[in-house]
Amino acid sequence: MQRIFPSPEATRAAACALARAAAPGGLVVALIGPLGAGKTVFAKGLAEGLGIDPGLVASPTFVIASEYSAPDGRRLTHVDLYRIESAAELEAAGFLDWLEPGVLVAVEWADRFPEAMPADRLEVRLSRPDAAEDPARRTLHAMALGATAEAALAGWSARLAAAAG
Repeated sequence: MQRIFPSPEATRAAACALARAAAPGGLVVALIGPLGAGKTVFAKGLAEGLGIDPGLVASPTFVIASEYSAPDGRRLTHVDLYRIESAAELEAAGFLDWLEPGVLVAVEWADRFPEAMPADRLEVRLSRPDAAEDPARRTLHAMALGATAEAALAGWSARLAAAAG
């Protein structure tokens, strides 16, 4: 799936729709893109979709991961791999513990350690193709890897189509 969003608010709304489409069993969302592409904005939208105040969500660059509880008992774990130096460091930080059932895990900079990502994940690539011309515009490309991710992508695509039209 590829979509263009005209603003950070539209990007956040799209992420909100993804969180609502995700099964309660959990989902790993691998967020990939350069600085300023909207990865943290996307994580805020995931939080909002789970009923978590998006204002609480900040980039966990220095703490590596932040966890937020949703009103329905699910959790959002927001991970940032920017400062991680090795897969061993990632594992020591508790990455495998974050991959529990019922948790929506948003991993910023997931492309730094693709071998550490679970096989079943939704990869979301964000970019700013016209940063100089239109700094608010974002392009999103999503690809499902695995059955759980495929179901989430199908539900998300349906929600986005319904909202658009």
